[in-house]
Order: sequence, then structure tokens, then C-alpha cells
Amino acid sequence: MWTFEVRTRERVCFVDISRDVADLVRGAGDGAVVVFVPHTTAGVTINEDADPSVRADLEMALDRIVPGDLPFRHAEGNSDAHTKAGLMGSSVTVPVVDGDLQLGTWQGIYFAEFDGPRRRRVLVSYLRA
Repeated sequence: MWTFEVRTRERVCFVDISRDVADLVRGAGDGAVVVFVPHTTAGVTINEDADPSVRADLEMALDRIVPGDLPFRHAEGNSDAHTKAGLMGSSVTVPVVDGDLQLGTWQGIYFAEFDGPRRRRVLVSYLRA
């Protein structure tokens, strides 16, 4: 298993981690990679990486689905971040062939920050075929 750090600079942002993950599995052969985020106010997702407006659209849509001013009971003031992280999920799995991620033409792997800025960890496990 590998671990790397993501430093976020905003409360909410999507950070492309595709290259970080690809570098780890390069030359590993056939299998799959699991990317896991061990945080309750952050997640990971696969989405379009060609047009940055998609990330902005995701942020806008999640803010409309889970506005920060709902009457949350959690006292820390970050319940919207917990909820958004739950919607995103904490892991993704990507097939690997000949050591290359098998993402679609327009796909990228994104770390999803909802309670930044912070220093976060991403865990990557390689599953050999």
C-alpha cells in the first residue's frame, strides 16, 4: 500500500490526483487499484478532467443539495462537509492493464475536499490480477 498527501487551499475543492495514482502503479502489471480517503469530510470521485467547469458545477450542485445553513445537529459546524463526503464516497477502484490506469478518455480521479484547507492523506492499494 502507498500513501501520499494532498494539501488543499480552500474549504471546498476538487484536486486531480490521477497522475499521483498513475505514477504509483506504473509498471505494476494487470490488476486494479483502490484509492481510499480516510477522512469523514473529504472523499474521492472519478469525473471529467478535460473541462475545469465540471468541477465548479459539482461544487455548485453539491452546495444546492446540501447547503451549509441546514439545521444540522453536529456542533462542529461542518455537517455539510460530512454529508457531501458521504455523497461522494471514500474510495474508487480503477482497473490497471500493463501498469496503466484504464480511465476513460475524459476521466480523472479527484480528491474532494469539503472542510479545508487541510493536509490530507490518500491511501492507494494495488490488487494484482
